[in-house]
Amino acid sequence: MNKPNVRKRIEDTGIIPSVRTSSADDARFAAETVARAGIPIVEITMTVPGAVDVIASLVRELPAVLVGAGTVLDVETARRCLDAGARFVTSPGLDLEMVRFALEEDVLVMPGALTPTEVTAAWHAGADLVKVFPCAPFGGDAYIRALKAPFPHMSFVAAGGVNQHTAADFVRAGAVAIGVGQELIPRKAVEQRQADWIAELARRFMALVKEARDLYVAE
Repeated sequence: MNKPNVRKRIEDTGIIPSVRTSSADDARFAAETVARAGIPIVEITMTVPGAVDVIASLVRELPAVLVGAGTVLDVETARRCLDAGARFVTSPGLDLEMVRFALEEDVLVMPGALTPTEVTAAWHAGADLVKVFPCAPFGGDAYIRALKAPFPHMSFVAAGGVNQHTAADFVRAGAVAIGVGQELIPRKAVEQRQADWIAELARRFMALVKEARDLYVAE
């Protein structure tokens, strides 16, 4: 899948499930469950033990799912993730060296940014999408709306504190997608292998995004 198609998949789906578990087996279970529930994207964070191997196994076993790498903090780790088959790379902060590396490799990169200065720097560096992180502590959807005013050309992904109560608000504020972690993939549900619990949450988030988008278009 080339970069334009990766971006289209993310924007069409509108949800990036972030898998942050305490074991590789838990991560695989979470990713497979979310995929079966109908969300064809998963981000494996580098805090997962053996994260790069998890990415490689998911790329092999779930060819229809867009697998990305999250919480990538340096170019060397980004390189290992791409070698494992990751189709996009995200980070919690703005690392211009990593953005340049991803552009050279023709892979979608989504750096984290919070301030207008960081958003501007990410744009000039050529970031495909900008992950506004953490959203919730800094004004939530109102902050996304405030950023969209001076940056109408930027594609923002809202992450950090997104839940069922706020998901639709972020979409209506102009976020092209939301990044969701524990609120979509609860630790207890993973540990107890309660796939139905995760699947129900996935369906709820997908419905929230769709409804919010319908209203956003209507407005």
